[in-house]
Amino acid sequence: MIKHLLNRLPRKPSKSAENRDGGTSTSSSNASASLRSSDLASYRSGNMNVTSHQDLSSTSHSGISHGNKIPQALNSKLNGNSTVSPYEALPSFRDVPNTEKQNLFVKKLNLCCVVFDFTDPTKNLKEKETKRQTLVELVDYVISANGKFAESVMQEIVKMVSINLFRTLTSQPRENKILEAVGLEDEEPMMDPAWPHLQIVYEFLLRFVASPEMDAKLAKRYVDQSFVLKLLDLFDSEDPREREYLKTVLHRIYGKFMVHRSFIRKTINHIFYRFIFETEKHNGIGELLEILGSIINGFALPLKEEHKHFLVRVLIPLHKPKCIPMYHQQLSYCITQFVEKDCKLADTVIRGLLKYWPITNSSKEVMFLGELEEVLEATQPPEFQRCMVPLFRQIACCLSSSHFQVAERALFIWNNDHIENLIKQNRKVILPIIFPALEKNSRSHWNQAVQNLTLNVRKIFSDIDQELFEECLLNFQEDESREEEIKLKRVATWKRLEEIAAMKTASNEAVLVPHRINAHTSSG
Repeated sequence: MIKHLLNRLPRKPSKSAENRDGGTSTSSSNASASLRSSDLASYRSGNMNVTSHQDLSSTSHSGISHGNKIPQALNSKLNGNSTVSPYEALPSFRDVPNTEKQNLFVKKLNLCCVVFDFTDPTKNLKEKETKRQTLVELVDYVISANGKFAESVMQEIVKMVSINLFRTLTSQPRENKILEAVGLEDEEPMMDPAWPHLQIVYEFLLRFVASPEMDAKLAKRYVDQSFVLKLLDLFDSEDPREREYLKTVLHRIYGKFMVHRSFIRKTINHIFYRFIFETEKHNGIGELLEILGSIINGFALPLKEEHKHFLVRVLIPLHKPKCIPMYHQQLSYCITQFVEKDCKLADTVIRGLLKYWPITNSSKEVMFLGELEEVLEATQPPEFQRCMVPLFRQIACCLSSSHFQVAERALFIWNNDHIENLIKQNRKVILPIIFPALEKNSRSHWNQAVQNLTLNVRKIFSDIDQELFEECLLNFQEDESREEEIKLKRVATWKRLEEIAAMKTASNEAVLVPHRINAHTSSG
């Protein structure tokens, strides 16, 4: 009878042991990464003080989600002990023989797989400091490594990094201020309270990827597309310190893992597409463009069609969002890199800028003029001639702007020797387009600096081709006379209408509805 009763008792120990075996299996890196990611998200949604991914299956049945928030209890799960053991530091690498250092390294990695809650700075202070010191030791170990990392070690490295970095990003409410790009540069960025640990984990990952002891052919099984995708997702972090580390890490991964290069470019493209055409919200556009600037710089010639499509479909439309001031410097660098690589793209780029040229945003217009100057500096005469008519129609509008910074920035283009030479070579086409704007500025612009710069530009044209200048001046005066005649006729017409209206009013006759209009209306 006693034996029969014992057999009916639940076998929890054997079940947990079975789950632990399943949690440490190495069946598929993609599957395990997805499990860890979903597990991490579920733990964080419960606002736990400390989380662990060492035991994937048993944690879902161990009662942790039922209020057990004590780090020591989680460590007992990690160690598989039935009693509670404290979160304690492991021996230093200096205190163990060389043969045991790799095993100690793996143990320290496992110890750092515990993620603490930093939203409450008063909790787990000792454990947090222990983990911080352990992470620093791990960084030092990777820097001083003098032998190739074993595949099992690389798997543990990627696991620890994934657990600590891949998390759900939180953002402060902005009430759609991102769409206006007004005051965003002055807005205080949100700093992640967990940065004391995150920074060291990023440093560890960077040192690992850059280490000559890391075999990329083996590591690509764990630093896979899933890992890279989650890394790219983190670029939306509001903490600029994190984005700076991500930028450096991703650039290193792009350089070392050639198998991932196409995937990284395509994924970045998708981020940009969503930003341009859907949300106009993303914190890491500038950093991603900075990475692409280095990538574009390394493109081989002739450029592939894929890269040209990227220019036309992604980089040029990035001029559309209102928050372009946040990333314009990096975008301008990428655009200029393309033109310097292949000067035939200058016409495409300039027409793209004209397509998205701002109408009512003066500060954005000044940025466009600065970028336009950089592009024109790398433009050759054949490409310049193909786009110079629509280009200088827009520049003429900028010269006529009542906003002195826009007009001044447009006039500064003549300070560039290369652009000035292009203009001089094509002066017969360009001067008639911009002459009215120059003449009106020199006569009546309210800003003295704009007037002085305009006089300098007029003198350049007058000195190089006096005959053309006089011809344009004569045409402008004739146009001005015609406009004055039209204006006088208009004034006379209105005066005559007012006199007729006064006469009709005196005789109580209808004024605005003549008889022939009534007849036309009734016939319809």
